[in-house]
Amino acid sequence: MSSQSLIEVRSIDFVPLEERHGKVWHLWPIWFAGDAHLATLATGALGIAMGINLFWSIVAIVGGCALGTFFMAFHAAQGPQLGLPQMIQSRPQFGHLGALLVWGVALVTYIGYNAFNQVLAGQTMRELAALPVHPTMVVFTLVGLGVALIGCDLIHRAQRVLAFTLIVILAVFSVGAMLFVPLPAGQLDPGRFLVVPFMMQFFAAAAYQLSWSIYVSDYSRYLPPDVGVRSAFWWTFAGAMIGGVWMMLVGAIAVAAFPHMNVIAAARVVGDAIISGFGTVLLVVAFASLITATSLNFYGASLTLLSIADAFRKVTASVRNRVIALVIVMLASSILSFSASGSFMHQYELLLSILIYLFTPWTAINLVDFYIVRKCHYSIPDIFDPDGIYGRWNAAGLIAYLIGFAAMVPSARICSPARRRG
Repeated sequence: MSSQSLIEVRSIDFVPLEERHGKVWHLWPIWFAGDAHLATLATGALGIAMGINLFWSIVAIVGGCALGTFFMAFHAAQGPQLGLPQMIQSRPQFGHLGALLVWGVALVTYIGYNAFNQVLAGQTMRELAALPVHPTMVVFTLVGLGVALIGCDLIHRAQRVLAFTLIVILAVFSVGAMLFVPLPAGQLDPGRFLVVPFMMQFFAAAAYQLSWSIYVSDYSRYLPPDVGVRSAFWWTFAGAMIGGVWMMLVGAIAVAAFPHMNVIAAARVVGDAIISGFGTVLLVVAFASLITATSLNFYGASLTLLSIADAFRKVTASVRNRVIALVIVMLASSILSFSASGSFMHQYELLLSILIYLFTPWTAINLVDFYIVRKCHYSIPDIFDPDGIYGRWNAAGLIAYLIGFAAMVPSARICSPARRRG
């Protein structure tokens, strides 16, 4: 690699060898805490809300999380090998400009998740302290933005503290719920199976976990390049799988025990039934984890937005450009959050339904290209050169994506939110 190429790559968030640091086990807490927060709680409540009982919700949650996390974790090894943000790595498959297709999808995902995170934050603080929703959403967003602005190292440290705190909180909740919280009749009956709600919960859990695929290299790219595929996969899989399943089950148990409450209120009541005041502790810690998850979204969205701009005009990763990108993303998610707060669960369910169709073809193409076609070997300078070996448009990758997307459309009728009561 020439010195000029290295300078150009540095300007777009390539992490040089001399700046690599950290240990591979650090991936576990960032994805455990990244998954164990209020949005995950709401994801676990979808099946109960659509009519299946707790038994089949548990099966759907575990199965869906296992499927989505399996593919998501394979992306983690790409970061140490290439030292690049996740979405930049789509250029070899789709071309310098063709990658804009998946970058646009990723940007919508970041913004959509943050919009719903803001709504959940407002609802939680109204439940905990009777605070007005909209001002709370604004303060929450600014705090998340501040953490993202400080950067990746702060996010890593915060996630480690939260991960070990959450283990204690979730363990107490799990044991206490089994001992002290009675469930309505039929919630554990295997005979009460409904196919459409079951599939909706299964694919919601899978889509939720799979959507982390666009994040993982953003946080593993700082690790030394000798980190192996196996270790990166298992530390990421374990963190995301355990954190995701555990918090989704908390949401499912809460709404199964109190089906006429929203998931935030139900979780608080269940927690208080275990130990007086424990429901508040659970929500406060999950709220803190939601802040860092929102920071993950802001950080990834700013990288993606800068990459989109760089496709048309060379953009340096300066503090000024990062701030501009973060503010643009913050405004977009805030506008969406204020319009979504009136029908949260329905719109959140719709988002997850859409994501499974958008990300499944991308993750398949990206992983096959990385592990099978190119066997982890890429030209980093050419990834940033529109006239390089990867070209401006890769027709094969774009056609493969469209074929993959079209192949999934027939299942849309089965898993359509409009049929969730079927």
